[in-house]
Amino acid sequence: MLQYYEPQKDFGTPAVQSESSVNLIVDGVAMSVPAGTSVMRAAALAGIKVPRLCATDSLDTFGSCRVCLVEIAGRKGYPASCTTPVEEGMQVETQTPALASLRRGVMELYISDHPLDCLTCPTNGDCELQDTAGEVGLRDVRYGFAGANHLDAEKDESNPYFTFDPSKCIVCSRCVRACEEIQGTFALTIEGRGFDSKVSAGGKDFIDSECVSCGACVDACPTATLTENSIIATGIPGHTEITTCAYCGVGCGFRAEMRGNTVVRMTPWKDGKANEGHACVKGRFAFGYATHPDRITTPMIRDSIDQPWRVVSWDEAVTFAAQRFRQIQSEYGRNSIGAISSSRCTNEEVYLVQKLVRAGFGNNNIDTCARVCHSPTGYGLKTTLGESAGTQTFASVDEADVILVMGANPTEAHPVFGSRLKRRLRQGAQLIVIDPRKIELVDAPHIRADYHLPVNPGANVAVLNALAHVILTENLQDQAFIDQRCEADAFKEWCEFIRAAHNSPEALADATGVDPQALRAAARLYANAGNAAIYYGLGVTEHSQGSTAVMGIANLAMLTGNLGREGVGVNPLRGQNNVQGACDMGSFPHELPGYRHLMDAATRAIFEDDWHVELDPEPGMRIPNMFDAAVDGEFRGLYCQGEDVAQSDPNTQHVQAALRSLDCLVVQDIFLNETAKFAHVFLPGASFLEKDGTFINAERRISRVRKVMPSLSGKADWEATLAFANALGCEMSYEHPAQIMDEIARLTPAFAGVSYALLDEQGSVQWPCNASSPKGTPTMHVDSFVRGQGYFAVTEYVPTDERANRRFPLLLTTGRILSQYNVGAQTRRTDNTLWHQEDLLEIHAHDAQERGIDDGDWVGIQSRTGSTVLRAAISSRVKPGVVYTTFHHPLSGTNVVTTENSDWATNCPEYKVTAVQASKVSEPSAWQARQQQFDQRQRQLLSGATVDG
Repeated sequence: MLQYYEPQKDFGTPAVQSESSVNLIVDGVAMSVPAGTSVMRAAALAGIKVPRLCATDSLDTFGSCRVCLVEIAGRKGYPASCTTPVEEGMQVETQTPALASLRRGVMELYISDHPLDCLTCPTNGDCELQDTAGEVGLRDVRYGFAGANHLDAEKDESNPYFTFDPSKCIVCSRCVRACEEIQGTFALTIEGRGFDSKVSAGGKDFIDSECVSCGACVDACPTATLTENSIIATGIPGHTEITTCAYCGVGCGFRAEMRGNTVVRMTPWKDGKANEGHACVKGRFAFGYATHPDRITTPMIRDSIDQPWRVVSWDEAVTFAAQRFRQIQSEYGRNSIGAISSSRCTNEEVYLVQKLVRAGFGNNNIDTCARVCHSPTGYGLKTTLGESAGTQTFASVDEADVILVMGANPTEAHPVFGSRLKRRLRQGAQLIVIDPRKIELVDAPHIRADYHLPVNPGANVAVLNALAHVILTENLQDQAFIDQRCEADAFKEWCEFIRAAHNSPEALADATGVDPQALRAAARLYANAGNAAIYYGLGVTEHSQGSTAVMGIANLAMLTGNLGREGVGVNPLRGQNNVQGACDMGSFPHELPGYRHLMDAATRAIFEDDWHVELDPEPGMRIPNMFDAAVDGEFRGLYCQGEDVAQSDPNTQHVQAALRSLDCLVVQDIFLNETAKFAHVFLPGASFLEKDGTFINAERRISRVRKVMPSLSGKADWEATLAFANALGCEMSYEHPAQIMDEIARLTPAFAGVSYALLDEQGSVQWPCNASSPKGTPTMHVDSFVRGQGYFAVTEYVPTDERANRRFPLLLTTGRILSQYNVGAQTRRTDNTLWHQEDLLEIHAHDAQERGIDDGDWVGIQSRTGSTVLRAAISSRVKPGVVYTTFHHPLSGTNVVTTENSDWATNCPEYKVTAVQASKVSEPSAWQARQQQFDQRQRQLLSGATVDG
């Protein structure tokens, strides 16, 4: 079979799933293929390539180009092979003189209105039109350009990442179909008829249209009509390496296409099981931050944050840091230092940091930004199901009949999965959205939520209890599943609790803000579905009852039997690329890798024997504890790997005070971020393009990260941690991250079968991967739960302390936007800023009118912890009483106003509920003014950096 063809899909049709076979002959080759296979696909299976232009392995059949014509014995005419299904006994000829003549004629018509500038065309050598012209033997174009043509059509260069050149367009509709079928945005269309037909972005330039710059149209285009600007500037890539995106928790596979050590483009990998050839604007185009001039590529040290930086060697930097840390410990005790690991770094790098803390610092003061977002997922799912992770693959949504999305915004924060979800909805699945805000899924092109339950911020548990109350009191539960799979005593106790009248939708209506009848109807829809799946995000976990809400979600799934098969499940949408991995690798102060409590002597002994140290059995400090202790003078040294706590953690002023109090802050990052402005040692980090390792996405999928260019600093992050550890006297010796993964597999049962060799062979695997599941576990809890029987946890609704009152009458909630990522350190250094230059405050027209606020006004937001100023955006996406903003820009100061309220079980901050007041203002807040002065001073200290020696 020609490798040109993708084996898993048919050209022009989805992959064929059929138990029956059809026998036919193609160019004399007898073969048997599944019923429903197209003739084009059958020919491909026989190793025969049929010329084509409009057909592609990722799109539905279209049959417009007329290049793929074939002859079929006994049938008149020349049918298109892409739209013709095989039939029993069919005899097909793909290469005859008549077909050759027809194909040349068709191609001649295409070329008659196409520039003949192949030698200077940016896609010369990478153009399907050019290739197909050669395949059909086109040598002359008789028609010329004397008549009407489109050769002078004006280019659209408005998009920063690609150019649209309509003079080269053959109107094959592949871009239009990709936008509809793959992305689901419907931004492109064919305007006009006949000769006047053309591709249009809704009659606008691409930048002003509904295009989300996912790149699906660029990938689908068979000509140079849609071309990456990087290709235009640099030329066709020379070699390729497969790697994994370092943005969100979808974990898309990419082909990094290179010229030498320069990344020319990132093309979504069709064999990537998380994305199957799709991408978003961030992963597809926003990789330029890796070589941005702001990158700090040399180690730096200074004695205090008021002094200029000194550029030093790696040896001097790690020696300086190690001496400071040992001095702190000798003066203030073993527990006076700690570390924070990063959800952006690889599993191997995160693993080394927690090992450094336990084996080198001699304590368990290790925490991670993963706790700041999804630690309630770990606690809630571990309690109810027995495993701290999601239950399904992303592909599982293709089998869902009802989809419940709660506290998540997939089209903005997890856009590739969001596109897949929308495709399932267009196929007929029904949708329930539980969110304070009217996210895109509530009402998008060709989809509309069946129910939007606009819950008040902080009342998630009340909504979940009310849903369960309806299901149970109306006897809609799957009793057979419960009896077989769940603890009887726990279920009985839970039933008594959930049946109580105070959990009814009517009794909880004031708390939830949700119409009781709509809630009852949504409960019935979920309970009566054949397959119902729940997808949730930070809008569930980042609450004072985040862990309770996760347990409530698991209760719902168990109550209705929606676990253990395709199309169902409990699916947390992880925020950053390696949030799951950071948790798996033991980055919490109470757990060793694999979620095993360090107070368990048998577990501790496994690591002590391997590491040749004695481990402290007492849990260490979480991040909030470290900050409080720093302000109190008890915590003095912090190693912060790839995490910007000064921007991302709540109550910014308290965080900054803690960082100022430290005797030694070591920051390891690629940019001098907000946290690094308080640092004494800066260790330059490496982007994902500069190192080997693995990430784990939201579906537990372990994927390879492969080095495609040399590290600009000379070290990958794992090498920097290694150097620091050895300087501390904590001897570690690894030659390659593969050895670190081998150690992880040796010590962690769920990873026992994982190796780089397996990942290279399989592409990716989902843990658990061990002797019982040697190729991974796509679906969890199939026959039984990891904990044995499922546990129904009582989920009493406890209103948050953070409530609206006369002083602070509005509730602020936060989220993300498509073009930016997390604190924006990466995306703000790309052209993505064109779509989002600042964080805005969404406010309902009613609330704005009461305060005399117009669209675009500066608005002061005050909470009990601080105040900041944002520009107003009058919006119907939020209901009266609720305001919303993002947190991608440092000077926005979003976390200046968020409080230190946190989840009762995990200390995950309650970012999603902050009581505030909003008022029209004319100048920045006092904090913003001070911050601008501080930033200016730090820039001066950086620009005045000296070189030691």
